[in-house]
Amino acid sequence: MKRVLLAGATGLVGQATLQRALASTAVSEVVAPTRRPLPAHPKLLNPVVDFDALPGDAAWWLVDAVACALGTTIRDAGSREAFRRVDHDFCLAIARHAHAHGAQAFAVVSALGADPASRLFYSRTKGEVEQALGRIVFDSLTLLRPGLLGGRRTQHRAGERWAQRLLGALGPALPRRYRVVPPARVAAVLLDAALEARPGHHVVPSEQLLD
Repeated sequence: MKRVLLAGATGLVGQATLQRALASTAVSEVVAPTRRPLPAHPKLLNPVVDFDALPGDAAWWLVDAVACALGTTIRDAGSREAFRRVDHDFCLAIARHAHAHGAQAFAVVSALGADPASRLFYSRTKGEVEQALGRIVFDSLTLLRPGLLGGRRTQHRAGERWAQRLLGALGPALPRRYRVVPPARVAAVLLDAALEARPGHHVVPSEQLLD
């Protein structure tokens, strides 16, 4: 059994990952730092934190693996700078603290098209995160690159809902990499990657998240 840190437990993929981790017999405890308290569970340790000032010496960083589902959008964050702080800075801070305390595996939800050389700010930011995570040198690093996620979010995203309906209607006519990805499937692959901790650097493209 492993102790797993889950970042982003209140998001679409994070909620699904949390439910799966708490139900897993392979997980002894889930450490889920959040801004607001989560419902209590016997296997859940839920430190309430300020992600801008994470406590680097906290004992709860002592985990075997990290599953990172942190993420927002520029619209929800309010600016490019605020978006980058969440998707880039917070993610890397968590990775560095966990690695310093002995975590051997890190699995993260990135995005389709992640590329540090991209002209698109979103894709470039995701690519830069991936690149920086590679420099931390976890024994096992897994990057999940889903396309558009299905399901309902707590925030109302009209454009995203419209895109989900359109891509869902087109369905099998689309190349697999552009189809809507079920959040539950992303959560399953994310948690499995963290627990299995396969040595090396692995990339899971969007089409592999449809099976």
